[in-house]
Amino acid sequence: MAGKVKWVTDIEKSVLINNFEKREWVQVTENDDWNFYWMSIQTIRNVFSVDTGYRLSDDQMVNHFPNHYELTRKDLMIKNIKRYRKELEKEGSPLAEKDENGKYNYLDFVPVTFMLPSDYNLFVEEYRKNPSSTWIMKPCGKAQGKGIFLINKLSQIKKWSRDSRTSTFVAASSGKEAYVISLYIDNPLLIGGKKFDLRLYVLVTTYRPLKCYMYKLGFCRFCTVKYTPSTSELDNMFVHLTNVAIQKHGDDYNHVHGGKWTVSNFRLYLESTRGKEVTSRLFDQIHWIMVQSLKAVAVNASPSLTSSTANDRILKYNLINDTLNIVAPNGDVPDCRWNRSPPREALGNYQVLYDEELQAQSDHGERDLRTRSGQSLGSKGTKGSAGARPPAATWK
Repeated sequence: MAGKVKWVTDIEKSVLINNFEKREWVQVTENDDWNFYWMSIQTIRNVFSVDTGYRLSDDQMVNHFPNHYELTRKDLMIKNIKRYRKELEKEGSPLAEKDENGKYNYLDFVPVTFMLPSDYNLFVEEYRKNPSSTWIMKPCGKAQGKGIFLINKLSQIKKWSRDSRTSTFVAASSGKEAYVISLYIDNPLLIGGKKFDLRLYVLVTTYRPLKCYMYKLGFCRFCTVKYTPSTSELDNMFVHLTNVAIQKHGDDYNHVHGGKWTVSNFRLYLESTRGKEVTSRLFDQIHWIMVQSLKAVAVNASPSLTSSTANDRILKYNLINDTLNIVAPNGDVPDCRWNRSPPREALGNYQVLYDEELQAQSDHGERDLRTRSGQSLGSKGTKGSAGARPPAATWK
């Protein structure tokens, strides 16, 4: 590379800055020409908003994909995975096979989940199938265990939603924060009687084609209090949540090791207690789930609106603007009975390609001629092998 990399960040973390300085990269400001920008999530949103139309040049790189929230937001993640399943079903993919009970054989890697308040009635229907079940509620846009709680009665949701402090739930349909509610996994794998989770790091360099890398040095996070499924402990987050932001306030929290194991130690533990074959299969399944989750986002990233340049982004913004001016004239609520031709000035960059009402009479003669000559009118063709089963898909 000619010259040194020019970097900028709005996150003052030594692990970042030390790495940049170690490479003798040159620090600049966001207003200068830069090559590498480690941005906070809010900066990503601001820089790549539709209003700016900003696109990276060939010599620029950032640390987030602009639509990263499609996977990192809890509600969007479940929405994309559900949609991914349906797409695979339509394609006839073996990955979407189900058993006799309608359960996915391979894609059943997320618990039953609903979005609240929009899916409240669906949730109630599912809840009543097993009234003794426990569910976990999580705010869609928060992290570090904030706002998470467990419930095992419908009355708990109703009471909570009436609480003025949780008005975001009541007003979620108006754009305020929503929640996801998932069937709680009440028989988790325990080590030393305690719950734990894995913090693993995946680097994604491109979605089309998907290319990602698994970092070997992850870690486990443990709860400080032994797990119990007892309903009397539903409110004890030291039992249920592994987030350090929660556990560090516990009496038994160890500030030396932080209640963590390395993934390598975790693997050694599993190999000694469950065997190498089981352990290898577990990690292979974990990696498979990661890739399927990334594919779920890639498949549902609205490729028809994907932009490759600044001008492309601006063009597609105006495309949507002009479309709405036609389908919702004057900003009114769309009405399927509204069939008047909009005035020319409302078309924007559109032009009328064909208006069936205007053409109906004048086309009669020409249509008859073409029909007699063997030309098919309005035929869109057929797709060959539409019902054929595609070859088995793999995750590698």
